Amino acid sequence: MIRSMTGFGDAATQHNANDSSAGGIHYAVELRSLNNRYFKCTSRLPDELVGLEAELESALRKRFARGSFSVAVKLRLGGEAAASRVNDAALLAYLGHLEGLKKKFADESVSIDLTHLLALPGVIEAGPDTVELLHQARPVVLRLVDEAADRLIDMRRREGEALATDLRSLAARLLEVVEQVAERAPVVVHEYHAKLTQRVGDLMAKAELKVNETDLIKEVAVFADRADINEELTRLRGHLNQFESVIADDDSEPSGRTLDFLAQEMLREANTIGSKSNDAAISQDVVNAKSLIDRIKEQVQNVE
Repeated sequence: MIRSMTGFGDAATQHNANDSSAGGIHYAVELRSLNNRYFKCTSRLPDELVGLEAELESALRKRFARGSFSVAVKLRLGGEAAASRVNDAALLAYLGHLEGLKKKFADESVSIDLTHLLALPGVIEAGPDTVELLHQARPVVLRLVDEAADRLIDMRRREGEALATDLRSLAARLLEVVEQVAERAPVVVHEYHAKLTQRVGDLMAKAELKVNETDLIKEVAVFADRADINEELTRLRGHLNQFESVIADDDSEPSGRTLDFLAQEMLREANTIGSKSNDAAISQDVVNAKSLIDRIKEQVQNVE
């Protein structure tokens, strides 16, 4: 079954502060995908997790063949992990020193703003060790990215079902046009023979000459060979059959490139039929066929 290239998936987890596997950190991952002929991945990571960028892209490449992906990872320290960023000893030292100055100058109007103390050197520490945090976060983030990818694939599969329905409808209408052309093609030669016979007969009658039936048959044969579109019609039917087979295939392998190639080949055959045909009705059918093929090509661009 074909899959769309647009989708969204997310995943999050919250660990207790005493859970050493995650360090008391809340993790959240959001994964989005859009249409692209190739695979492209952009990441938005906290500074502490920038080292995971290459691993995240590699993990997504294993799950997806093409598309433009955007992965965002957020983390929030909670409980003791968040509080550990404040150096209590430094803060108390500053506070004790200020209280001493306040008493020394005996000025009760002086107030101490704790928020200003946080800006003093040494009060706010760098937080958990970056290397240790990256080590703890790696398995958690990779697992969440995998879960988000599962949800994104589910959405792409649902949209792919809608795409398959539309593509089948367009292909069925195109096959109807092809059969109309196949039914009309033999008639064109007979009509050309009749018109040519009448035209030559009228000219010969005026000149009081007799029509050479052999030469007339040769001319019709040349026209019939030049206007023969049976091979193109056969190939076009074959492309449509293969198109349906690819859509119906339950294989999880990406099929967008194959469908795009088949649509290009359909357009090639339609153009050849249009150039070889010398009939207004077939020319109109070719216009309708090319319009349907263009719509197929547009929809195929959404298929992975």
